[in-house]
Amino acid sequence: MSVSGDSWSSGAAYEAYMGRWSRSLARVFVEWLRIKPSAHWLEIRCGTGALTSTICEICKPASVLACDLAEPFVAHARRSVADDRADFVVAGADYPPTRRGGFDAIVSGLVLNFLPDAALAVRGMRARVRPGGTVAAYVWDYASGLEFLQHFWDEATASDPSADEGGRFPLCQPQALASVFQGAWLEGVETTSLEIATDFADFDDFWKPFLGGTGPAPSYVASLDPTRRESLKTRLRQRIVTDGDARIRLKARAWAVRGVVGREQSGLLI
Repeated sequence: MSVSGDSWSSGAAYEAYMGRWSRSLARVFVEWLRIKPSAHWLEIRCGTGALTSTICEICKPASVLACDLAEPFVAHARRSVADDRADFVVAGADYPPTRRGGFDAIVSGLVLNFLPDAALAVRGMRARVRPGGTVAAYVWDYASGLEFLQHFWDEATASDPSADEGGRFPLCQPQALASVFQGAWLEGVETTSLEIATDFADFDDFWKPFLGGTGPAPSYVASLDPTRRESLKTRLRQRIVTDGDARIRLKARAWAVRGVVGREQSGLLI
């Protein structure tokens, strides 16, 4: 079965499935960006607020305006990020918020590959940044960098060859990301890999987030009948190697990209 019918209906479910890893990754990302304090940030498709809270925690921003098209995610982020500098609005990547004079930095975490037109979205981001400001994004390496999802999809495709997530996201490679940013007339484009540990307390901690129905893999699990779902669970349990204390220790990699709006460019024109 195809996994193209992804559901994004629950902020809490996404937090358990991917949000906890997003927070670790967000820290590595903003440390790589090195945006100066007192900057005005815009975050595109903020999800449950992992990147927003990290920016507030370690970047000393003047403000962070974060938007997402999914109202449940915006509501979850508003509840979880208690910082006067952060504000959340419902808006999509096709027409994100603007700021008089432009933003100092516009970022997007783990979403470019899900957008119908990533190139158009990046051009829109560039248009809302002041001259000299930064546009940046990061995406999971779905093809070969997410060990816990690799295990999941390897077992899923063993019985259902159409259930292949890695092939869905050709953008999740450094060359493809750089090409999109260069095509948006951004200067000094560079990419890097970001790596974090994804440790699970035990197999239940590994498996339960796949039952939340939010995100590609959980949406796929929700589409299975009980027999096939239990079969997938059993095969994953047999596949996953744990330490003596039952912990599952894996790694995850993402690709990040950034570019700068030229001083001679207007950040307010598409």
